[in-house]
Amino acid sequence: MQDGSAVAVAPLRLGEKAPSFAARSTLGAVRLDDFRGHWLLLFSHPADFTPVCTSEFVALARAHERFRAIDCALMGVSIDSLFSHLAWVRSIRDRFDVVIDFPIVEDPTLEIAKAYGMVGPDARDASTVRATYVLDPEGVLRASTWYPASVGRSVEELLRLVQALQRVHTGEVLAPEGWRPGKDVLAVPRPDLKVVLAGAAPADWFYTPMRDKKS
Repeated sequence: MQDGSAVAVAPLRLGEKAPSFAARSTLGAVRLDDFRGHWLLLFSHPADFTPVCTSEFVALARAHERFRAIDCALMGVSIDSLFSHLAWVRSIRDRFDVVIDFPIVEDPTLEIAKAYGMVGPDARDASTVRATYVLDPEGVLRASTWYPASVGRSVEELLRLVQALQRVHTGEVLAPEGWRPGKDVLAVPRPDLKVVLAGAAPADWFYTPMRDKKS
């Protein structure tokens, strides 16, 4: 299933290149490298045919066009087999009239889960994993989240997170709390004494909201 290039077991850290893999999915064979040049939301789920996971996948499928519009691909992964994934996709379509049109990767041997540090090297069960990784067009991890099996992720927050990461990717500005496209951004602080003393207010040098020129 995997191409053998990923052997790490520690949690993937921000700024690191994501381990490469090749695997079967509901949309055929996929390779992580196929997504280079685009942002990618790679997310694991505890198991198919579970209520919280089902609610997430229905919401993600309904928001798929919104992710496409910001050049962000979606890919799910779990320890379940490809046959289980396919049956679950059919069940979701019949129950919710929603087609899961992004790939769901199988990881029955935990190779991907271990390579990304979702589970320990000796783990036999990854059913509690609900991890999310946002990879930039170079395949570098820019953000990650971990949720328990009992709590679903917010699709709106995932969209916001990707948009914020895309906006700050060049290092020109910072995204404040709750930032969304069109809102003010923050200037990158300059730790220079002349700048610190020149500000009209004591906090001006490190906290400067400004209109986003790209909005």
